[in-house]
Amino acid sequence: MTHTNFTIFHPAVFVLLGIPGWEAYHIWLSVPLCLMYITAVLGNTILIVVIITDRNLHEPMYFFLSMLAITDILLSTTTVPKALAIFWLHAHDIAFDACVTQVFFVHVMFVGESAILLAMAFDRFVAICAPLHYTTVLTWQVVGRIALAIVTRSFCIIFPVIFLLKRLPFCRTNIVPHSYCEHIGVARLACADITINIWYGFSVPIVMVILDVILIAVSYSLILRAVFRLPSQDARHKALSTCGSHLCVILMFYVPSFFTLLTHRFGRNIPRHVHILLANLYVVVPPMLNPIVYGVKTKQIREGVAHRFLDIKTWCCASPLG
Repeated sequence: MTHTNFTIFHPAVFVLLGIPGWEAYHIWLSVPLCLMYITAVLGNTILIVVIITDRNLHEPMYFFLSMLAITDILLSTTTVPKALAIFWLHAHDIAFDACVTQVFFVHVMFVGESAILLAMAFDRFVAICAPLHYTTVLTWQVVGRIALAIVTRSFCIIFPVIFLLKRLPFCRTNIVPHSYCEHIGVARLACADITINIWYGFSVPIVMVILDVILIAVSYSLILRAVFRLPSQDARHKALSTCGSHLCVILMFYVPSFFTLLTHRFGRNIPRHVHILLANLYVVVPPMLNPIVYGVKTKQIREGVAHRFLDIKTWCCASPLG
């Protein structure tokens, strides 16, 4: 009987509409979306390869940066290919379990990326405010524990969302007015009380992310105070350059993500197509820009990328076909 109830109340598939009201523009929107996705995947993959292969980049800062790159690839890959399938192939159907899985990964990546940015802020804090103790504070054992804590926290915060969705009966409609599945958007289709979903889905991740933001702000206030006390102008410039790239990434992540979350909760007057378009940009624009920002602002990464391409060019010229 339990199995029967489960199959009755859970539709076999949900139907993702894409961007409702903008169906005529789906093809046109798909072109920049696809280009941004390809740029994001290639840029972050190059960043990861450079960090792995260049021994000069085997430091905690670049380890956290590689974690950020992996998270960006997973976030965009979880959502963009399905959106492109909707825009190009009219493949609107998504299985119920696949939809729940997509919800899980989208939110895990969001919480995880916030924690990684906090870890990177802590790394910069130790490097600038206590440089003599950097190697003793951020040992690889400590870095490994931080990475494990990031993964564990993200998983534990979002894992209950699976059960919060699975407990709901979906007897009204299976049409999701979005290009990908996200927690509150799917929960609103249920014919049951979703108060727990709304409060857990909104308050718990937001509280954790706001805590991350506060700690990041405290870290950078202390960092800036230490930077402006440095006697050398070159040292100040180098420290500000490194921190500047990190601050750009922080703003690119938090501003659109907070806007997306707040419009879900309070943005009744914001047109749906605007919200969905911004939600699509949120999962692809920061992943696309992050490796570009770090590549431009970080000398070690620029040199690492140049060396890798020089090695490839040398190998191609030395090969029989060259």
